[in-house]
Formats: sequence, structure tokens, C-alpha cells
Amino acid sequence: MAAQTQKGTHSPAQEIAPLVKGLRDGDISALSRAITLVESTKKEHEEMAQAILQQCMDPDRDTLRIGITGIPGVGKSTFIERFGKLLTGMGKKLAVLTVDPTSSSSKGSILGDKTRMQELVMDPNAFIRPSPSGNALGGVTRKTRESIVLLEAAGYDTIIVETVGVGQSETAVHDMVDFFVLLKIAGAGDELQGIKRGIMEMAHAIVINKADGSNVKKTIQAVGEFSRAVALFAPKENGWVPQVMSCSALDNTGIGEVWECISLYMEKALATGYKTQNRQRQQKKWLYQYMEQYVTAHFFQHETIRKMLPQFEEQVMQGKKSSFLAAEELLHLYYQTTAP
Repeated sequence: MAAQTQKGTHSPAQEIAPLVKGLRDGDISALSRAITLVESTKKEHEEMAQAILQQCMDPDRDTLRIGITGIPGVGKSTFIERFGKLLTGMGKKLAVLTVDPTSSSSKGSILGDKTRMQELVMDPNAFIRPSPSGNALGGVTRKTRESIVLLEAAGYDTIIVETVGVGQSETAVHDMVDFFVLLKIAGAGDELQGIKRGIMEMAHAIVINKADGSNVKKTIQAVGEFSRAVALFAPKENGWVPQVMSCSALDNTGIGEVWECISLYMEKALATGYKTQNRQRQQKKWLYQYMEQYVTAHFFQHETIRKMLPQFEEQVMQGKKSSFLAAEELLHLYYQTTAP
């Protein structure tokens, strides 16, 4: 009986070994399954995902991570398809992570990017993965970083992360990529609003899309406005000054110039060692973010806290207790019940 149990029992390492091998061999189904495990919130899946990730990590792997953001309607999907086809045509293996806005009421997500990128979907050198954003900050999934590691282990040398371009999603994407592209359109009435210090400082390139038809004149004007705004800011710590350019994803013009800009930046970042330094800083930041997320989740899931929190909320709302004091007392309760 004991022999039978031993024979039928598989350790986590035995379970994930074929998956890791398939992933490294470029098996799409193995890659998709690994990403699904990473995105899962089930405890057993999280443990398997972390074991897979540990085997897939390689800090010396030569890859390029590009973030692309812009407001809805700016033409991100069309731009990414044209840009992606340019890259695969150059022999690159491209992966696109598109983060979909999840409905807060139905919990459904709009997985429409695959239908909008019809040419790229059919490209054997491209992999597109739409992921529902859930409750993640600004539309960037909490597991996007892990998905990037899996994609790179599967042989994808260029990763594009697309964000919905609202809230603080730009910051989240900026902190996980090497190069950050801000897509804009002229004539939408947000040129001046778009010239904000935060997003301008984060962007490595500002690309005015839809430079076609009657919009060409407005695009030239927008390029001038953004160029003047960029000139007011100090260069980034690596000396790079954000580039402003235009393109038409519809007409497939100016896309090559965007790639030339990215290539120039990465050439300098590699030569100075900045790419490695930046990724190390990102890894350190992720460490602290994961610890904060874990501690916060553990706190609110604690039985005593869940039981007492409504009473403290009521006292704070009625002005019977200050927010600071309530938080301090709740934390004291938590530490009392979790102390060894």
C-alpha cells in the first residue's frame, strides 16, 4: 500500500519539470499554462508558479522590454500591430502583454486586442496574451512581471507591455520596462493637458500617432508643442532627452523611426551599463512592493481584524475615534494575536 502511494505521489518539482522543459523549448501550450498558473490566485497554483519562475530566472538574458501607453482611442492596437510586424520581419521573437480593463460589476474583461491585431496573431514569431487587470493598480496586472520572466525564458527577445493609459498605470509599466513610449494624437483637445511633468519625465519617446489625412497639420503643431515642453526638463539620469516624433499606424509611416529611436537608446544604455543598473533597481523595488502586498493581504485576512474592523470603521466615521488611533489599535491587536 505504501509503495502504491509513493508511486502515485508526485512532488511539485516532478510536476513542473515537464512544464519548464516545454516552456524553454518554445512550446506555446506550456507557456500559456505557466502564465495561467502565474495569474491564478489559488494557493497551490501560486506555489507551482513560484517554483517555475525560480527555474526560469536569468539576469544575463539579452532581452528588450518596451512599455506602450496612451489614452483609449489613440490607436495603440494598430500601432503595436504595425510595430510588431516590423520587429518580427527583422527576425525578432515578439511577445505582447495587453492588459484589459476588467469590469468592476461583472468581473468580465474586454479581450479585444487579439481581434484588432489580426496580422500579428497569425505571425508565428509573435505571441499575444490579453490578461484581465482585475483590481490591479491602474490596469496593470500584478502578475505581469512574472509573465515577462516566463516569456523571456521561452525565447521571446522583445516584450511589449501595453497599458490602458489611465490612472497610475503609466508608473507601473515604467517600472517594469527598459523603454517607455507615450502615444498621443493631435486634435483631441488634450495636447496641453497631456504636457504634465510626471508622464513627460517617464516617457523615453512621445509619438504622435494618426499623422495622416487632414490631421497632418495638427500633428506637426503637436510635435512642436511637445518638443518645446520636453526641452524645459533636465535630461534623465542616463543623459537621455525624450524624443518627440510622429507616425501613422494606419498608413504604416514613421514606425521605423520609432524603432531607430529605441535602438539608439538601448545602444547607449548597454554601453554605459545603465540597462543592467535600471533592471536591478526595478528588481529591488518589486521586492518591497511584494512584501507590502503580502503584509497588507495577511493583515486584512486575519480573523481578529476581519471581526473588529467594522466596529473601528463605525467609530471613525462617527468621529468617536481618530483614524490614526484606530489604525494603531488595530495594528496592536494584530501583533498581539500573531506574536509567537
